[in-house]
Amino acid sequence: MKLYVIVPLCALITFTQQAPSRDKCVCEFTNSERPFPHDKLSAAEDNASRCNTNINPQKTLELESLLLGLERRLPRLQEDVSILEREDDGELYGVISLQVIENELLEITQLMDKLNSTTLEHQHLTTNATKQLEDLKAEMDELETFDTMQVVKRQRENQLLKSNLTKCRDKRPTTQPSQPPHGNCPRGQFRNITGPRKFIEGEYPGSYKYGAWGRDPKPEAGKESWYWLVMMTSSDRYAHYVRLYSSLSALIVGQSTPGNVEISPSNPTDNTIQGPNVVMYRGALYYNCYNQDEVCRFNLTSKTVTNIKLPKGTRYNSKGNFCHLEECYPFTDLDLATDESGIWVIYTTNQDFGNLVLSKLEDDEQFRLGQTWHTSVYKQGVTNTFMVCGVLYATRFIDKETEEIFYSFDTTTGVERFNLGIFIRKMYPNILSLNYSPVDQILHAYCDSYMVSYKVLFS
Repeated sequence: MKLYVIVPLCALITFTQQAPSRDKCVCEFTNSERPFPHDKLSAAEDNASRCNTNINPQKTLELESLLLGLERRLPRLQEDVSILEREDDGELYGVISLQVIENELLEITQLMDKLNSTTLEHQHLTTNATKQLEDLKAEMDELETFDTMQVVKRQRENQLLKSNLTKCRDKRPTTQPSQPPHGNCPRGQFRNITGPRKFIEGEYPGSYKYGAWGRDPKPEAGKESWYWLVMMTSSDRYAHYVRLYSSLSALIVGQSTPGNVEISPSNPTDNTIQGPNVVMYRGALYYNCYNQDEVCRFNLTSKTVTNIKLPKGTRYNSKGNFCHLEECYPFTDLDLATDESGIWVIYTTNQDFGNLVLSKLEDDEQFRLGQTWHTSVYKQGVTNTFMVCGVLYATRFIDKETEEIFYSFDTTTGVERFNLGIFIRKMYPNILSLNYSPVDQILHAYCDSYMVSYKVLFS
């Protein structure tokens, strides 16, 4: 809805015609409006920008990480003190145990000092932000008095009208879709995402641009809450270990258990991880084998690697990457994905002229390639893919703040859609891997060395 306001020019300016003389006629032009204070508007914009810079998700995460670290260290200290009380022999063992406890007390003291200073800093930040917001409101109220044509007021009325109209439409009974829902999903159809929900710097913030993280959809008993992390530690291309964390809290504070689980002693070897698009399923890590058109499966319990070769003509070694207009993501030829039904591999071949190919991986008695589907979406026009309930979804780069889930391919019906229009709000410019967790319906994104999560919404 558009509103047009016509104001006579004479309402804003005044013409005064002086008595004519023999030689000339003089008219005075007088503007009856007050001059708009552009400097005040510029100052208000600068203050708002500074306020947005000072208050960000990292501030909350910093406090949360300190609290989690303290929460984990206190029970450990209590346990060590109890052991010393029971087993103190008055000699060397007691001295060493006491020294360990002193070191733990020192760490806890430093952590509490940091927590107190951070809390105080946040209190000052809250006070300053409140004062800044009050000042900004007063400045904007003053600037609004210059709006003699009431444009701002009418814009507010239009926004309220649009909001009421949207609510009214939402309350109308909806008709059933003419085509069946995508896939065979007990939760319904994938409709949207919310977030970012979590923003995690991890143990090495800013160090490793490429990587992946997530949860095992079919974990071993006792590891239901575990998370995994793989970082391309060599040339943004290779990795030879996976890190495990016993909970999200452990991942946030950077306490890995049992630490690095090595696939090979160094990079690169035949079993080295190549590229960031990896997943974990049933206690095994799936990834693109180094320098091969093959998928490797590393069993974390037996420490054994098995592999399966993809169809002839599969592009690998950075010849079939995910891309957008400004760059391609190196060594993203193969993308592994998990969903409710199992594990998948997304790739492209020369025979498909660069279009996405999707294959199911069967890991029952024998690790093998299952059914394969061919799509009509060009892989280098895609930045990432993931699976939900047997449906392939693809994303594309919009700008540094936005990614779009634009495409889907339903393996049940064979239907392709190119107009989904589901947008992802990014914390950093590039989403370098994207994994869906059917355990909690979360999308795990690895963005320029940082870990971000989004909630998947179903109808």
